[in-house]
Amino acid sequence: MKVEAECASCILSRASAEATEATTNPALRFRVMNELLRLLHKEFRPTAVPADLGTKRDRLIKRITGNDDPYKRSKRTSNEKALKVLPYARKLVEEGYTQQDRFKKACLCAIVGNIMEFDIPGHRFTFGSLRKEFREAGKDLVIDDIGKIYELAKKARTVLYLTDNAGEIVFDTLLVEQLKNMGLNVIAGVKGEPIINDATLEDSEVSGMSKMADKIITTGTDAVGLAFKELSAEFLDAYNSVDLVFAKGMGYAETLTEYKLKKPHALLFRTKCNPVANFFGVARGKNVAKLMP
Repeated sequence: MKVEAECASCILSRASAEATEATTNPALRFRVMNELLRLLHKEFRPTAVPADLGTKRDRLIKRITGNDDPYKRSKRTSNEKALKVLPYARKLVEEGYTQQDRFKKACLCAIVGNIMEFDIPGHRFTFGSLRKEFREAGKDLVIDDIGKIYELAKKARTVLYLTDNAGEIVFDTLLVEQLKNMGLNVIAGVKGEPIINDATLEDSEVSGMSKMADKIITTGTDAVGLAFKELSAEFLDAYNSVDLVFAKGMGYAETLTEYKLKKPHALLFRTKCNPVANFFGVARGKNVAKLMP
């Protein structure tokens, strides 16, 4: 997926908010924006991928401010709030009469968790709205390949589950639990280092994912989405060995659509911005379960 014009304003807006979290020093905040403008002048082209620019933005912010995890406080709060809502979401999943019903409900809960993201212009969520979002998730499912994904999962032996945000990873455990109940071996992947509010090893522990999945690995890098040139050997070995990949969030959607995929990938996310919504031909603020290729 390539950038659209409004991606520039989003990158800048998010950088300003992130720099505010990263440092109280106004001079450093100014330097962040100054250097980011230089970066965009050089690299904001129609061929650019938004996730790649987001990675460069965050690395720039970390380098200038010396803060390697600006969203640390927000991530902690997200995990705490999500854990309180988890029993409600689990009850909704367990109300499914058949295995396929429970699988679909768990997919929907995982997709709803993807709303837990900060500083995307025009995207707002409150922790208090999560219960309503879970109840009504099916109404906003505009691309529904869950049936096809379920059939592939039934035939698989091992799957790789790529998590996205902190907080959200708590609800991912519901889908991993269903995959385990289907007899699958589940490898869960988190980021190797902090990047925006994406989940890391620490979040896999707090969320319970480390106990739910058979194995936790990291991408070995702090890139938004999947940057194949930066992935660790361990991650690539796991990625190449599995039968099916679950990829959560817009970052993975933005990057995986750039590759010729050799195995099925289930993209699960909320369209939190217009460019992503436009790419998939749907409205903004909708739920997507897309099987690729």
